[in-house]
This record gives sequence, C-alpha cells and structure tokens, in this order.
Amino acid sequence: MKNESQFIASLKNKETQNKAFETLLNNYKQPLYWHIRRIVLNHDDADDILQNTFIKIFKGIAKFKGDSKLYTWMYRIATNESLNFLKLKAKKYFQSSEKMMKNLANNLKEDPYFDGDKLQLELQKIISSLPSKQKLVFQMKYEQNMKFKDISEILGTSVGALKASYHLAVKKIKEKIKKIQTF
Repeated sequence: MKNESQFIASLKNKETQNKAFETLLNNYKQPLYWHIRRIVLNHDDADDILQNTFIKIFKGIAKFKGDSKLYTWMYRIATNESLNFLKLKAKKYFQSSEKMMKNLANNLKEDPYFDGDKLQLELQKIISSLPSKQKLVFQMKYEQNMKFKDISEILGTSVGALKASYHLAVKKIKEKIKKIQTF
C-alpha cells in the first residue's frame, strides 16, 4: 500500500471505511489465509479464523496507533486468533497441543484442499512436531519469506531469540529428514 498512514486514516474515517476495508480484504485475504492455514493445518478452521481475524481488524482499527506496520498488526491478530483456536480445540478434545498437532498433520492427506505429495506431507508432519514458537518462526521465515524484524513485531520477541529459534527449527527438521531417508 502506497501511503500507509493515509490508508489507515481512510480505514478509520466512517465515510471511506467500507471502501478502504474492501481494499484491505482484497490485498490481505489470501496471504492471511495461508498464514493461518500453516498454523492450524485445516482449511475450514483457517476460513473461520480468517473471518474472525478480519472482524477483529475492522472493530479494532479505530484503536490502531500506528506503532507498528499495519500488516504486522494484522498478522499478530491472525497469529493470536490461530493459537487461541488451537488451545481451545486441544482443551475441547482433552488432548495436549502436541498430540492434537500430530493428529491434524496426519489428517492432512484426507483434506481435499491439501494438494501436496507424500514428501510434502512428511515435511508438514515434521514442521507440526516442532515446538510452537519454532514452528511459527520457521513458517514465517522460510515459507512466507518474512524479515526477522517483522516477525519480531508480530510475535513480540527479540530478533536474536527469533534467529535462535529459526536455526534450532532448521536443525531439527534436517535431523528428522535424515532419519526418514535412512529408512
């Protein structure tokens, strides 16, 4: 978006809000969907969370102070919505978060919206087995090609800690891939 402060002003202005929000939706619907989908792994859940995310963005834009970029603020909302959803889902089914993520990854091959091959499925299982923070950082850096500075704003963690988490995640993924290859 060309001039972010003007765009934010148009989102906050009652007269221009609907058109500006439509522009926001058109620009961010797909990237936010895939961000959420990488976290929750399920298409239907990702759709629901995306809708909740945009509702929160719409309701909260008036309070947005501009301390961060608009897109990092939206990604923070989407990330928090996704993580809260997973916590509630794990609690609902009386499962640990790790077990639930394993089940979600195992169910990917039955998901009609998952179009990856066997290797892609194995990679998703490996990524899903990572600790939550490492998984998020890996997905945001490697799969979404975000800058550590932006990830830092979204997750509220220092760049140094994020780099350490990323390198640990890469190391664990490589180790697990090597184990698969030796079989």
